[in-house]
Amino acid sequence: MSKRDYYEVLGVSRDASEKEVKKAYKRLAMKFHPDRTKGDKAMEEQFKEVKEAYEVLNDSQKKGAYDQYGHAGVNQQGGHGGQGDFGDIFGDVFGDMFGGGGRGRQQRAQRGSDLRYNMELTLEEAVRGVSKTIRIPSQCHCEVCNGSGAKSGSKAATCSTCHGQGQVQMRQGFFAVNQACPTCHGKGKIIKDPCRKCHGEGRYERSKDLKVTIPAGVDTGDRIRLTGEGEAGDAGPGDLYVQVSVRDHAIFERDGSNLYCEVPISFTYAAVGGEIEVPTLDGRVKLKVPAETQTGRMFRLRGKGVKSVRGGAIGDLLCKVTLETPVKLNAEQKDLLQQFETSLNSASAKKHKPKSEGFFDGVKSFFDDLTK
Repeated sequence: MSKRDYYEVLGVSRDASEKEVKKAYKRLAMKFHPDRTKGDKAMEEQFKEVKEAYEVLNDSQKKGAYDQYGHAGVNQQGGHGGQGDFGDIFGDVFGDMFGGGGRGRQQRAQRGSDLRYNMELTLEEAVRGVSKTIRIPSQCHCEVCNGSGAKSGSKAATCSTCHGQGQVQMRQGFFAVNQACPTCHGKGKIIKDPCRKCHGEGRYERSKDLKVTIPAGVDTGDRIRLTGEGEAGDAGPGDLYVQVSVRDHAIFERDGSNLYCEVPISFTYAAVGGEIEVPTLDGRVKLKVPAETQTGRMFRLRGKGVKSVRGGAIGDLLCKVTLETPVKLNAEQKDLLQQFETSLNSASAKKHKPKSEGFFDGVKSFFDDLTK
């Protein structure tokens, strides 16, 4: 039997927001949930179908695969499981209504929080790679009480309110709502004699130094993950993510694996040609400028760019030459330039100034057309 379109199942459009998807799921789940339909197999199957659609459309990665490939693009293992797997996703939306026939669920052990560290690099460091030592504040596992929070020689007592479940159930007519226990705050345990070092938390804050190896070729926006270097947690520590940003460079601009720079040249070099030195990250190299080079011309130095951290060939250095106008001229220099300009304005000027002559011819034609 073919599956129905997930958007059709939830009754939402393909451009529906996450909030709209969740709202549609909540409405249908309330309608078809087994605790309300009392053994109606058809209704139960509809609930499974609604749940399966929500699991896909509420997950951006699965939703993208479904939008592109349809049902073949998503893994449906467990999509139509038994009633025992209703609770997790249903509880996420309803706050544990229909709590499995009145059974409270103890709060699950949580993995420690992930941390983020912003690291600024020079272009040279990013291109070549570098090792740096960073200092970060972190919640660490208390070795004195071994994370229990209780003073040495004592132990945490079971909470008398929730009997160790971490949750209490509130009933209002048909609905049963599970809430975190107000006495133990969901832990299921009460610490009467707390550890002096961590004050009953099982963790304490301290700074630690970490050596971070930045691979060659990283760029702004890249992240380096240090597994297990985040905050401590009952189910293990989180991770530390080093977020890279590269400072602006005085000479070069980077675009992927290529580098760009502007090289000023005199109009003499541009006119008669010559050899100039241009900078690269590996030192200076010679660049031959041919005669009659126009400002803005781009020269490519192959293999003088960056090798991306993601692999591939080394990029190029693209040098854009810009014509530099002389400044602070003395009287003699001005006179020489005026003589030079006069020589260019002779009858053969067009061969010396092809762009200027073409431009002004175009301007003349434009105004002639306007007066016709």
